[in-house]
Amino acid sequence: MTCETIARYGCASTAMCYVMHTSAVAAIMLRPTPELIDKYIRPLNSGKLGTLSYSDPETGSHFWYPISSGAEKTDGGYKVRKKASWTTSGGFADFYVVQTTSPNFTGYDDLSVFVIDGADVQSQPSLWDALGLRGNQSGPIQVDNVEIPGEQVVGPLGDGASSNDEAVDPWFLIGSSSVWNGIALGAIDIAKRHTTRKKHVDVGMRVADYPTIQDYVGEAVMDTNACRLFGYSVAQACDTATDDNTKTLAPGETARADFLHWLWQIKFEAAKNTAHVVDKMLHACGGSGYKRDMELERYLRDAKAGWVMGPTNEVLRQFVGKAVLLGFESLDYWNQTYNRRAVENEVKKLDAAGKRELAEQLLAEVAASEAKAE
Repeated sequence: MTCETIARYGCASTAMCYVMHTSAVAAIMLRPTPELIDKYIRPLNSGKLGTLSYSDPETGSHFWYPISSGAEKTDGGYKVRKKASWTTSGGFADFYVVQTTSPNFTGYDDLSVFVIDGADVQSQPSLWDALGLRGNQSGPIQVDNVEIPGEQVVGPLGDGASSNDEAVDPWFLIGSSSVWNGIALGAIDIAKRHTTRKKHVDVGMRVADYPTIQDYVGEAVMDTNACRLFGYSVAQACDTATDDNTKTLAPGETARADFLHWLWQIKFEAAKNTAHVVDKMLHACGGSGYKRDMELERYLRDAKAGWVMGPTNEVLRQFVGKAVLLGFESLDYWNQTYNRRAVENEVKKLDAAGKRELAEQLLAEVAASEAKAE
């Protein structure tokens, strides 16, 4: 995969920029219109760069809840507001594919996608200073009630949840997993180069001649190749389901989204593996691995980003385990299902006065909702 190669031999930051660019393009091409293609897709041949902006400062790695964002209908278009805590290429991209709550928002499965021109996005990329992946300028952005024409909505209003699962997640999770696999391969390359050249003259052995080092590298190669083949297999499944990415999907129709459970797994495994592999390659290289000219220290910093990049490995581990044990619907991915058991259990703890207070509060909320509906 291209992202794997860039991360292995070039720069993980560049690879992640490419992942976010292709994911933004995929989101547009899931629901393409002549206007979107002419304005944003055709100019890509001249070097234009797009990116995704789906994060929210209020929800962290639960990026699919754009609480700080929204949109309202205007004459001929939309007024969009967006705050994002992490946006790759923020301040440099030519266009941003953003997800917000829909106009007339009804719940967190009612999301919409818009394309915002770079000139309408506020960002301060010069302030970006972080551990690892420094080249991708992944900082906050803001779209401050910018008015855009109607042609810049991607798909029908309310299609954001569907397009997230069908386009954004598959492209991002496959692409980012490839980046983490590439970092692992690059670290192995560095360790191989160093350990086969470095000699311990006192015992007449190269570092690579020690069984411990051979064990480190052998395990790293096998685990990394397992992650790579896992990623390739899920990518192939997505290609097969979409006739090699040529199938036109109507709103509500799924193909790649049917493999979301597996897409979560490849990201988890790739991110976990690269952190382990790079750590072991540092051990193999010893003190020399800390030197900047070896570049292993950069791979070590970049590898750490995989675990915490949303959805974080903690989130994915729970998603997969809960889905296996209780069924996929138990995830309540869009926060729609009422957990009656938990609520009734909590109500049992209240005395009569507490129950009366809760009942009055709920009745007041019902009255307010009914009045609003009228």
